[in-house]
Amino acid sequence: MDIKKMLSEKNVGTLDKNIRLVLGTILAVAGLMNSSIVLTLAGSALLITGIRGNCGAYSILGINTCKLDKK
Repeated sequence: MDIKKMLSEKNVGTLDKNIRLVLGTILAVAGLMNSSIVLTLAGSALLITGIRGNCGAYSILGINTCKLDKK
């Protein structure tokens, strides 16, 4: 198993990405407003995975919501 390749392949689809960006923004802002490190970190993780298009948990579990053809 090539970890570098696994963590660089896109595995987050468009709908999944949009949900992550919206939910991540909401959680991060709520966390910052309430001084909650847990909400801020959860929101930040969703934002990062949404922007990158890659989710480490998806890679480990073998989930792929991205509709791109693998070459």
